[in-house]
Amino acid sequence: FAEDGFNVNDLLQKIASLNKYSEHPLAQAIVNHAKEKNVSFSAVKDFKAIAGKGVTGTVDGKIIALGNKKLMEEMHSSIPPALGEKINKEQESGKTVSYISIDESAIGYITITDKIKETSKKAIEDLLNNGIEIIMLTGDNAGTAKAVADELHLTGFKAEVLPEDKLKEIKRLQAEGKKVAMAGDGINDSPALAQADVGIAMGTGTDVAIESAEITLVKGDLHGIVKAKKLSAGVMKNIHQNLLFAFIYNTLGVPIAAGILYPFFGILLSPMIAAVAMSFSSVSVIANSLRLRNLKL
Repeated sequence: FAEDGFNVNDLLQKIASLNKYSEHPLAQAIVNHAKEKNVSFSAVKDFKAIAGKGVTGTVDGKIIALGNKKLMEEMHSSIPPALGEKINKEQESGKTVSYISIDESAIGYITITDKIKETSKKAIEDLLNNGIEIIMLTGDNAGTAKAVADELHLTGFKAEVLPEDKLKEIKRLQAEGKKVAMAGDGINDSPALAQADVGIAMGTGTDVAIESAEITLVKGDLHGIVKAKKLSAGVMKNIHQNLLFAFIYNTLGVPIAAGILYPFFGILLSPMIAAVAMSFSSVSVIANSLRLRNLKL
């Protein structure tokens, strides 16, 4: 949307040129949309990505800013009341809205609707049913965040948070004694991913997010978190079983090999039998571990 006196296609050309230098997934969506419209790209000077707020740069001699309300405040861009009302309505419907300003004056906005994947809904439902709290930390506005949180029945959410706010929230939860897994895909998520007990990056996200995390979901599907949890639980159960097997073998085998039965029954354990028993112990542990291949994820 563009205010009267501004051409929508011209505005798209400017913000697409700006977003061509950004690694944010939403920026890529705008660039792709511009390509579909056969929009040409202009050269950009003084490009700057402001973490948790948006991007700025000079296009065709004009200072362009694209981002949230905090960016508009930082750029001292005035927002006309009528434009603000339209944006509020878009946000209340669950859409992500980025303000567009030219030379310190907000003159339009762009909305992006990121449809929630059915697999993501199912993954969140499965995690909630397993007693896991799910909190959404987003730089988006409160209206959009609440709409998404209500649809997914999340435990809670925090909106309009900056990268340092996400990091502080992770630390706060850890200080309460909770084990925290953090899933993210952007540069803004990197500090929190590194701080979390388990950092989970989307393979479709930025390289810095992947480097900051311990687990990468190659397909970027949240159902991978459910699979990882099931696999982790299965591995730990298997380890406990193997320790039990080893304990039983050693508890029975070592005393017999030491001759505990000889005074009573005159029985000594042949070294050959002891070697076979030891080998059988290793085989049973390996065979039990191989059962993980049949684990349903």
